Amino acid sequence: MKRPAKSSRKIQDVLRAQNISGDGLESCPVRQVLDQIGDKWSTLMLLALSEKPYRFGELRRLIPDISQRMLTQTLRDLQRNGLVSRTVFPTNPPSVEYRLTPLGTSLLGPLDALVRWAENAYGKIVTARGDFDRKAA
Repeated sequence: MKRPAKSSRKIQDVLRAQNISGDGLESCPVRQVLDQIGDKWSTLMLLALSEKPYRFGELRRLIPDISQRMLTQTLRDLQRNGLVSRTVFPTNPPSVEYRLTPLGTSLLGPLDALVRWAENAYGKIVTARGDFDRKAA
């Protein structure tokens, strides 16, 4: 049986490098970053903006199952983290465009690898869930 490739860093190494233990886990930089970019809306938004800059309404139509409130919050969070920029154009009414920043663009390689892995592993994950649910029932 082939052994899975070892991760270059173990959780203990990450925590030790940041001098984090016990109660201080919420201050872990890895956790802080992954919490911000790991949710489904942020991932979809980053993938959408990798194609081109979009206006708010275009993003809303592109991702129809996201609520306006969640779209607004996700874009604000991505802006706050420096991954997306927001430009207001002086039109009447004002139009707003969102685009990836250089930092956001730098995330596309790792994100693309994760998306490809998810697409390739999806069938196995569905099978594993079914097996687990049958055994748990």
